[in-house]
Amino acid sequence: MKVKVILLALAVFFVAAVVASADSPHMGTWKLNEAKSHFAKGATKNNTVVYEPAGDMIKVTVDGTDSSGGATHNDWTGKFDGKYYDLNGSPTADKRSYTRVNSHTLRFREQKAGKVVLTGTITVARNGKSRTVSTNGRDAKGKWVHNTSVFDKQ
Repeated sequence: MKVKVILLALAVFFVAAVVASADSPHMGTWKLNEAKSHFAKGATKNNTVVYEPAGDMIKVTVDGTDSSGGATHNDWTGKFDGKYYDLNGSPTADKRSYTRVNSHTLRFREQKAGKVVLTGTITVARNGKSRTVSTNGRDAKGKWVHNTSVFDKQ
């Protein structure tokens, strides 16, 4: 009997974890609101960002444009647990980590060959209709620059 209760409790816990991640205000498709955003000269712009469940993890897919107007695409699958997971398709980073600050705020870091190249904070508005991403990263000359991107929920 005790084993059945433990197994049931574990099953409920895992289902709750999946449901909680699906109910995250970060989940969904976000489109860049360029008029409300501020970019350093020559910055890459993430035009569309999609957060979706991927089993017990979260997949983040980013499509945008680089400083010359060329298309960019990268994707990351992992957990918001502060650990680094592989980042695919980015020329500037090979790992990304997210840490949950609270239900509406995430902090993230990107690394290239073990060195931090980008840090940022993502905050979803209380009404869930917009989010602001503030980043600090190195430009092509190695100088630290700051960007603020505002996205609207689709």
